[in-house]
Amino acid sequence: MSNEKSPYIVEGKLADNERLKGESRNLRGTIAQDLEDDLTGGFTADNFQLIRFHGMYQQDDRDIRAERAKQKLEPLHNVMLRARLPGGIITPEQWLVIDKFAEEHTLYGSIRLTTRQTFQFHGVLKPHIKSMHQTLNRTGIDSIATAGDVNRNVLCTSNPIESELHVEAYEWAKKISEHLLPKTRAYAEIWLDGEKVETTEKPVEPILGDTYLPRKFKTTVVIPPQNDVDVHANDLNFVAIAENGKLIGFNVLVGGGLAMTHGDKSTYPRKATDFGFISLHDTLAVAEAVVTTQRDWGNRVNRKNAKTKYTLERVGVENFKAEVEKRAGIVFGESRPYTFTSRGDRFGWAEGIDGKFHLTLFIENGRILDYPGKPLKTGCREIARVHKGDFRLTANQNLIVAGVSPEQKSVIEELARKHGLINDTTSKQMLDSMACVSLPTCPLAMAEAERYLHEAVNRLDSVLAKHGLEEDSIIFRITGCPNGCGRAMLSEVGLVGKGPGKYNLHIGGNREGTRIPKMYQENISEDEIFAELDTLVGRWAKERNDNEAFGDYVVRAGIIAPVIDSARDFYD
Repeated sequence: MSNEKSPYIVEGKLADNERLKGESRNLRGTIAQDLEDDLTGGFTADNFQLIRFHGMYQQDDRDIRAERAKQKLEPLHNVMLRARLPGGIITPEQWLVIDKFAEEHTLYGSIRLTTRQTFQFHGVLKPHIKSMHQTLNRTGIDSIATAGDVNRNVLCTSNPIESELHVEAYEWAKKISEHLLPKTRAYAEIWLDGEKVETTEKPVEPILGDTYLPRKFKTTVVIPPQNDVDVHANDLNFVAIAENGKLIGFNVLVGGGLAMTHGDKSTYPRKATDFGFISLHDTLAVAEAVVTTQRDWGNRVNRKNAKTKYTLERVGVENFKAEVEKRAGIVFGESRPYTFTSRGDRFGWAEGIDGKFHLTLFIENGRILDYPGKPLKTGCREIARVHKGDFRLTANQNLIVAGVSPEQKSVIEELARKHGLINDTTSKQMLDSMACVSLPTCPLAMAEAERYLHEAVNRLDSVLAKHGLEEDSIIFRITGCPNGCGRAMLSEVGLVGKGPGKYNLHIGGNREGTRIPKMYQENISEDEIFAELDTLVGRWAKERNDNEAFGDYVVRAGIIAPVIDSARDFYD
């Protein structure tokens, strides 16, 4: 961290997480000793937080917590692991390994595809944690820096229309991920039995600093016109700019983020700000400059205001941008024109380069498990056994079977249909809906999300049908709390959990993902939500302009005011 005292540093008593990181010996803590403690299934003291930097969250099954307490048992502690997969690409061989581990060593047996374009294991008990990391490592996967106050898994557009750009964009996603990773050897020492190489030499972390970032940091690479990674949900975004089918550089968008805290108006979702255009050779320098500026200027006193979006609002966009230019040794050029026309995944077959095909499969909630009459997990396994290309995980929780030869198309499709991975009756509304994990495993959940989504979409389908809109859909998302994992703050209709069966209803985002929805009703029940939507959809059906999307209609009709500047008008 720079020795120069900046006027933009927030003074005051540091948040306890700063002490924790500073005393962690570069993320080692006493995790190794905790692993040997068989008196508890969990991690103690600081280690509860430190394991996040290694890609894990300690959780328990909240459905059985009370019953275990009656039996004088501690909660059924386990961990959720989130893998690091820049750009979401995984080989069939790797898939078979994670499938086997999920089947044999997790409480739920499932693989969960996430909005961070990777997979999660849920329900791994302490005796299996170390073998989990070693199993993944043997197949070329790790979970370094997928949680905690670091740059997390770097996203990349999965199935772009201009498919020749994907290879280049994906390579940049990998390079950015590697460049911004923690340099500590703690992960290898603890989980892979690597040689202990603690050192007193400084700096161990030249980019992240010895106390790492003030808060989590998210980065994407996106290829217009698809906004499938939801750029405005992320701290740093590289928007691919092409000429004649070749990548020439990026527009850089900084300071997006969706999390907020109920009842705290100093927190709010924010769109990312376009800083301008850079050439390809400046990409890593700019990424590092944005991260180090946030490292040095971010709020380490109040974690609720520690994200990059709040730093920009506090110090001013132009001041932050100028500091990035100074540190990177560049000057941002004028932003190059681009448009987003969609952000969902392109389901079904799409032809890519070299005569290969990609099959995008809809995975409801990203939960890959064998269900009665719908053995999704078995189907993915059977495809992995014969597939010669790779898999791409999308930021919308879906799965792409990529690089399929014309000769293999019929084989892959037959397996997908046989196992319920292709279902021609899935509604358009379901394809445009998403939820976070929430209950029973997420400790922050206030209301149901994943387990409620199917019922909620069925009700919304009924509302649309009632008003003659069966062929239409609404970008619809549910989160169990206001932390933003389901990206409800970039939906046309977003439900944000407030309590059991109660949600805040937000409306007025757009289909492109470039406008934040505003709260329309607070703390209302499921029945009240759909009564409101029935009225609003009825008006939309009667009063809409040609092909006008729901979110655009409710803003144009004055039903809800648009969010132009979140810091000023999100709560007004």
